[in-house]
Amino acid sequence: MISEKPPLPADGQQDEVELRLGLEPEVPLETVRDGWDSKVEYFLAQVGFSVGLGNVWRFPYLCHQNGGGAFILLYVLLMVLVGVPLFFLELAAGQSIRQGSIGVWRHISPKLVGIGYSSCVVCFFVALYYNVIIGWSIFYLGNSFQYPLPWEKCPTEGNLTVKECAASSPTAYFWYRKALDITDSIDETGEFNFILTGCLLAAWVIVCLAMYKGIKSSGKVMYFSSVFPYVVLLCFLIRGVTLDGASEGIKFMFYPRLEIWADVQVWRQAATQVFFALGLGFGSVIAYSSYNPRNNNCHRDAFTVSGVNFMTSVLATLVVFAVLGFRAKTIATECVKRNLKALLKVTSSTSFPVLAINASDVESISLDEYANWYSTQGTQLGISDFNITACSLEDELRQGVEGTGLAFIAFTEAMTLFPGSPFWSALFFLMLLNLGLSTMFGTMAGILTPLTDTFKTLRNHKLIFTICSCTVGFVIGLMFTQRCGNYFVAMFDDYSATLPLIIVVIFQTISVSWVYGADRFLEDLKQMLNRPVPVIYKYLWKYVCPVAMLGLLGASLLKMILKRPEYSAWNREKASKEDLPYPDWALAVLIILIIFASLPVPIGYLHSLLLERLGQSPADTEARYTPCATTDTDLTPLSTLPPSRDDPNSSHPLLEGNHNSHLQNGHIESVQSSVL
Repeated sequence: MISEKPPLPADGQQDEVELRLGLEPEVPLETVRDGWDSKVEYFLAQVGFSVGLGNVWRFPYLCHQNGGGAFILLYVLLMVLVGVPLFFLELAAGQSIRQGSIGVWRHISPKLVGIGYSSCVVCFFVALYYNVIIGWSIFYLGNSFQYPLPWEKCPTEGNLTVKECAASSPTAYFWYRKALDITDSIDETGEFNFILTGCLLAAWVIVCLAMYKGIKSSGKVMYFSSVFPYVVLLCFLIRGVTLDGASEGIKFMFYPRLEIWADVQVWRQAATQVFFALGLGFGSVIAYSSYNPRNNNCHRDAFTVSGVNFMTSVLATLVVFAVLGFRAKTIATECVKRNLKALLKVTSSTSFPVLAINASDVESISLDEYANWYSTQGTQLGISDFNITACSLEDELRQGVEGTGLAFIAFTEAMTLFPGSPFWSALFFLMLLNLGLSTMFGTMAGILTPLTDTFKTLRNHKLIFTICSCTVGFVIGLMFTQRCGNYFVAMFDDYSATLPLIIVVIFQTISVSWVYGADRFLEDLKQMLNRPVPVIYKYLWKYVCPVAMLGLLGASLLKMILKRPEYSAWNREKASKEDLPYPDWALAVLIILIIFASLPVPIGYLHSLLLERLGQSPADTEARYTPCATTDTDLTPLSTLPPSRDDPNSSHPLLEGNHNSHLQNGHIESVQSSVL
């Protein structure tokens, strides 16, 4: 006869029995947290996220506008004093706590959980318009497989050149009329651009496919998306330095003008560029580092990634101004030839003063010779039928070097002058596509990682959550594919991220250095890295970084308050750009974006205070939220971790952060639980 098994005790009785037997109640472990397959994969992901489109078009523009070499020195100074310490702080926080942005700040204090939610909101705003830029790159990439390129010459209507194109340039016309079909102002919405809508859909599909398995899928894509842009940049550099005019462009780029250091706005722009170049405040740096083993040398990573980021900006600047120097010299030379031929025609038909230049030998006249003649005699000639201009190389270099104007107008025009222009065009826009995608993967990680870490329901349905997030992003992103969509892209780029991210980083720095304690954090890092961390970080985190960020926040607010925000609009009749003030409704949208992104910080704080008033202590709140399981293949044995300095019988500070610990095979095993 088979004996019946005795009934199992209830949960509480089971725990009581185990405690009487001297055993720990068994805690079920959930799925182990993902990790990078290799250090190379992680490094490429961090570099891919931090090195984005801004390195290619924003940094060269700022460097050119703000003193050349002097701006680079200022940028390096702020990178060392502010950028690297804050970047190291995010790397260390994510790696030690092993959570996304929400979990990291909630772990330090429940009152700070809103910082993580603000990072998620900003990441979502950035993802909305950033994927539109990727869609533009897909559109231009598709149009690059034609010869001649469709933006090489102006189209004709009958026997006449299209007026808008003739008054601007073929590349500007193609960008504003064929690609965007842009309206004259943000007030004129216009219908949807169905081609760009299709390109936007393709961009979101690529992102979704790359992110559907988290870092396990996106990490593999990084091997191509992060490395390929460097191959292209090197190809363009080798090709660019051999072009006529490259040396003039590079010399113009790096000529130092130290007087700009006295301009407060230059400091603001340099600090903002450092801020965005490293991706501070997005939560993506924290998300990527949270998948690392705890003994990873994140201090070295901070310097390595920052150094690669800076060198990439310099490399891109060399490429941009070598190519733009060639473009500018070609245009200026054609201008000289056109003017000299006009002068020769005038002098041969009418009585005219003797020219101090040999207009009959057009090919032998250099730009310097023409500039000297124009300054002495050319300005004094009154020729009403001909527009005799200065044909200045510097004036040509100043045109079209900011943002989308650089990538989609100036650079595309330069490539039409290359032999085999379709090849170089396809290479360039494929590079932009990969730069955008690698940054987009990091931005999406800044949304998906903290939310799946926090909510068990989302974690158990990660694929569905990823698909739904991309679908929502595409649907909302349709506002950018209207004819006025480019103006909304500019609005989001200028205002939806800047102020909220500065606020987030200020709270991050204060949370670690003052709330948690800089000394305590440094001691944790010493145990985690098995080596001391320079004490200089204590003073940088506590004083230098907060003061610098508060100064940047104040300068940005003053700029918005003292001067009504403007946007650059394309006037179809004039065939030129003009700066227009944002209408009242657009200002309201702008302010709502800033408030909506910043609001989670005070809401999180008030929610925590409310729980305390209702009799639920912060400890009770934290007890329901425990970091994910973080099994590492190279975990540190428990016996090797020293006790706290204050209490020899206590556990190590890093172990105290895990509310439920389980000893398995002599290693630390964190237990995963969540509110949902």
